[in-house]
Amino acid sequence: MRINVSKKINRDRIEIVLLFLPGLIFFFLFTVFPIIKLFIMSFFEYNIGLNIENRFIGLENYLNVFSDQSSRIAISNTLYYALITVPGQIILGLIVAVLINSLSKGKLVYRIVYYLPVITSWVIVSVLFRYIFQNEGYLNYILVEVLKFSDKSIRWLDTRETSMIVYSIIGIWKGVGWSMTVFLAALTAIPKELYEASEVDGSGKIKQFLYITIPGIRGSILFSVVMLTIGAFNTFTPVKLITDGKPLHQTEFVLTWMYKNAFEFRNMGYAAALSFLVAVVISVITIIQFKFFDDSGVEK
Repeated sequence: MRINVSKKINRDRIEIVLLFLPGLIFFFLFTVFPIIKLFIMSFFEYNIGLNIENRFIGLENYLNVFSDQSSRIAISNTLYYALITVPGQIILGLIVAVLINSLSKGKLVYRIVYYLPVITSWVIVSVLFRYIFQNEGYLNYILVEVLKFSDKSIRWLDTRETSMIVYSIIGIWKGVGWSMTVFLAALTAIPKELYEASEVDGSGKIKQFLYITIPGIRGSILFSVVMLTIGAFNTFTPVKLITDGKPLHQTEFVLTWMYKNAFEFRNMGYAAALSFLVAVVISVITIIQFKFFDDSGVEK
């Protein structure tokens, strides 16, 4: 009897291993191996092709990233974008979620309307906003011809400062619906009895929001902050399609600058080093965010 039980246990273990094996192989080939390969590439003057020697240069690629002005601009642009769009999406998404959650009818319609930008293709959105903000675009037409706000067109996409405003507007507009959905799910999980009890105690809407709503969705706020921060560092399509880093790489983001070094300048080692430095920056920011919410008493 014991022998049969032991055989059955071993057979079950083999079946479990066989079930996991395809996924583990796929994960190793397309996730673990590329990361290891990329890390090795960052220490070489790496060239793509057969029978081409790749010269080991140590930390030179990493030093070049720190000394390269374009790289510093790309990182600072991405940080600026994250600092503007992440709080913007969180605050506006929370406001919209609270307002929709308070409705007695029409919740589904508003959720669909606000979520449409999220599911709209980044390519379509980028092309649309490029036409809106270009020198002869719709916005300048309204400002100059209709409202008479200015005598000449504002060159939104020709300077670093105005381009960052455009990118921030796009990021917030497209991401509010995602934050709204996360917060709506969290709001529905808060017991209504808490609000009813607070009304009996004489608490107003502001106190309910500060002492019931916010504490009840702190975990969702942490999740949103972390995911939106990672998403900000992964911004590529709007930058590539709207300004492509122009003028003089002043509007580059880390992904666009990484892409250009890898596939246009053929500087694979530099791009690999930049990718790992960005990964470190994202990890540090994420740890700080978790630490901050830990200190605030977030239940994860």
